[in-house]
Amino acid sequence: MLNDVHPIMINKKVIITQSNYIPWKGYFDSLALCDIFVIYDDMQFTKRDWRNRNLIKTQNGLKWLTIPVEVKGKFNQKIKDTKVSDLSWNKTHWEILKHNYSKSLNYKEIRDWIEPIYLNSSFTYLTDINQLFINEICQFLGIDIQIRLSNEFELADERNDRLVEICKNLGTTDYFTGPAAKAYMNEAVFGENGISVHYFDYSSYPEYNQPYPPFQHGVSILDLLFSEGNDSRKFLKHLSK
Repeated sequence: MLNDVHPIMINKKVIITQSNYIPWKGYFDSLALCDIFVIYDDMQFTKRDWRNRNLIKTQNGLKWLTIPVEVKGKFNQKIKDTKVSDLSWNKTHWEILKHNYSKSLNYKEIRDWIEPIYLNSSFTYLTDINQLFINEICQFLGIDIQIRLSNEFELADERNDRLVEICKNLGTTDYFTGPAAKAYMNEAVFGENGISVHYFDYSSYPEYNQPYPPFQHGVSILDLLFSEGNDSRKFLKHLSK
């Protein structure tokens, strides 16, 4: 049963999703469209997913950058409880990025900004690392969004009820999610509570001056930033205007 005591509903857009490590451009484009971002790290950590890894371009093809985490014997651990198993990951990742993007047109600009973020990252929990990079990249791109954490809210047991309850607690009327959510989304539950569900369209992104052809859209946004620098906004649908 959903709680009936909530703030007055206002016309604001909310996205509720898990934190990812240096996510792709579509992740940030969805944040640019919304007013409130709820980091949904009360969910179970899933291996071989986007939570602790992402792809970059190299001359030998796509390469995973993976933050090593403790998973042995922790089958049901939540994302927010997942700890890093090797604290030197940041130096390793920076060296790989430097090696593969040093010839990019905007390398120096992005290096001067992001190298200290990498080398000074000393968090022991994955969620803190992800939030750090998401916050810093949002600031670089000029994405003005209020960020909240799912553990601020009392969560219901059923997935759709949890999402509805967060929306109602925030007083928002428009919930945005990725197209894959259509597989489990119960839009009727949202509609009964005065909340409209919207699905992001990740198609038709323009190509940019990406290294190492052929062009790949589904890589970390760092690829776009190293390639286009301050012009990166032009290649996101909701920041290009």
